[in-house]
Amino acid sequence: MYSTPLGDGAELRPLEPWHAREFLDHIDRGREFIGRYVGLPDLVTDLESSRAYLQRYADRTAADTGRICGIRLDGKLVGGVLLPQLDTSQGTAEAGCWLEPAASGRGLVTRAARVLIGWAFEERGVHRVEWHVDTENTASIAVARRLGMTREGVMRGNFLYRGSRRDTEIWSVLAPEWKTA
Repeated sequence: MYSTPLGDGAELRPLEPWHAREFLDHIDRGREFIGRYVGLPDLVTDLESSRAYLQRYADRTAADTGRICGIRLDGKLVGGVLLPQLDTSQGTAEAGCWLEPAASGRGLVTRAARVLIGWAFEERGVHRVEWHVDTENTASIAVARRLGMTREGVMRGNFLYRGSRRDTEIWSVLAPEWKTA
């Protein structure tokens, strides 16, 4: 129920607090891989923190300020896409993703992000969607390119992650560009 087919046995479905155990198990399977560039494994460490993380997104969904969806492959949670920021009054959003290693290289994130970003443009009337990515995360940069985003620049040393300063690339796509892509 409430799923969008992504092809090849994959689907996109909302993640909700009652998925906490499954979400934690998924994060545990990909903890090291996901944690190379994304802080999610540092936030989701046990069942309580898993439930709290998903509850924060349930609250954002209810307030229309964010959204989180799981990518399932043959029924198994293997990753996700999210809108950590959604501001319909300003017409802006930020999109992001994560994936466990067993599901990488199949185009799942690109297909899932296309669905979520399309929803933000078409259903929520957003004008601009941003993609923030660690400059070393070549896979996520490739997704931004495949989504037709434009690289706007680099914020140097803007993010302290696990004790080291990281650079962040900003990519974006505007509604008129999305419609013609």
